Amino acid sequence: MTDGGPGGFDLGRLLAERGAERYELHARHLNHQLPRMLHTIGFDKVYERAQGAYFWDAEGNDYLDMLAGFGVMGIGRHHPVVAKALHDVLDAQLADLTRFDCQPLPGLLAEKLLTHSPHLDRVFFGNSGTEAVETALKFARYATGKSRVLYCDHAFHGLTTGSLSVNGESGFRDGFAPLLPDTAVPLGDLDALRRELKRGDVAALIVEPIQGKGVHPAPPGYLREAQELLHRHKALLIADEVQTGLGRTGDFYAYQHEEGVEPDLVCVAKALSGGYVPVGATLGKDWIFRKVYSSMDRVLVHSASFGSNAQAMAAGLAVLTVMEDEETVANARRTGDLLRERLAALVDRYELLHEVRGRGLMIGIEFGRPSSLKLRSRWTMLQAARKGLFAQMIVVPLLQKHRILTQVSGDHLEVIKLIPPLVIGDEEVDRFVAAFTSVMEEAHSGGGLMWDFGRTLVKQAVANR
Repeated sequence: MTDGGPGGFDLGRLLAERGAERYELHARHLNHQLPRMLHTIGFDKVYERAQGAYFWDAEGNDYLDMLAGFGVMGIGRHHPVVAKALHDVLDAQLADLTRFDCQPLPGLLAEKLLTHSPHLDRVFFGNSGTEAVETALKFARYATGKSRVLYCDHAFHGLTTGSLSVNGESGFRDGFAPLLPDTAVPLGDLDALRRELKRGDVAALIVEPIQGKGVHPAPPGYLREAQELLHRHKALLIADEVQTGLGRTGDFYAYQHEEGVEPDLVCVAKALSGGYVPVGATLGKDWIFRKVYSSMDRVLVHSASFGSNAQAMAAGLAVLTVMEDEETVANARRTGDLLRERLAALVDRYELLHEVRGRGLMIGIEFGRPSSLKLRSRWTMLQAARKGLFAQMIVVPLLQKHRILTQVSGDHLEVIKLIPPLVIGDEEVDRFVAAFTSVMEEAHSGGGLMWDFGRTLVKQAVANR
């Protein structure tokens, strides 16, 4: 054992010596397009530290995080309760991952999760959202004896092969065929769902109660009626709550906004990690688990090497405790309503701003074709080069001029998605609304650095064709 001194591993020293090479290292050894993209849009910042809903650079400037690591940082970054839980579990030196015992932490976390899901009975722990979805797909197909899973247009459920099969965006799927024999239906279209169910081979419908891409909530009544149709045809409802779950939308789960909806399987991940240790969970009804694990011969028919590890379980338990103690779900509802109302009030003021939608702290800001000739010609220029460039033009000055990190909600969409840590309050709402108003004023003035940057994006888009 080393003490981190000469000859040992010293993380602080390594970062001090090599940290400045971060973008070069990524370009050389990892996804080379990531640093290229970040340079292009001016996001190649160097953040030194983070806490709660903020980052700081080397000069001490703070940056408001309205992205939360795509929803991972639900209770903010480096929450002291989660950090202490991880220190405690490491200090305990538990006999973890023996694979042939039953540690207490997984059972305790499952018990705590299920208190928020009283119609569900059991939990499988994996390591990510896409693993949670893969588990749900496997369980649904085995439990029903049917092979086909329905998903919604524009859905995102992950990028491993099974979850990619139920991904509603062709840009992610292209070149990775053959995938599972699954079928897309429009979100909210009960007639399309009914037609597919009549074929008799549907195991389940997987659906995000609010689609992450574009921030589109399921229409009122859709989930409940879809559930009834599915059960009538002996198929299951899978709720993908990887991004929407754990308070994001102002309820513990987004499906709880609609009375009478009780999914057969629910997928969670992201915020359950506390931003520290990857963890995913698939919650389900007892009969489904009993069918999958039907005998001792099938005890390991579905498992994960690092599933239920002590660090992940401790982080999850700490996160749920923080959410209860700090009333995170109620804060997401109150603060989200305030932010959405204040942004919606700007729609009539700015012709480029078309709609503000969402629930809780999952908000979509959509831009659209303006009516005035001057702005319309510039809008058309951007659309001809690549749809989605205008939204990117809004995101960049929010970061560069106002030190607010956010992003577009999907490729080729004129929508910005706000998914900040659920711990933000009135101060952060004021800061974002003021910054967004300033950027919209610049956009409607037709001048300034914003449109110059737009021309740069157009050139880059044309060069990439």
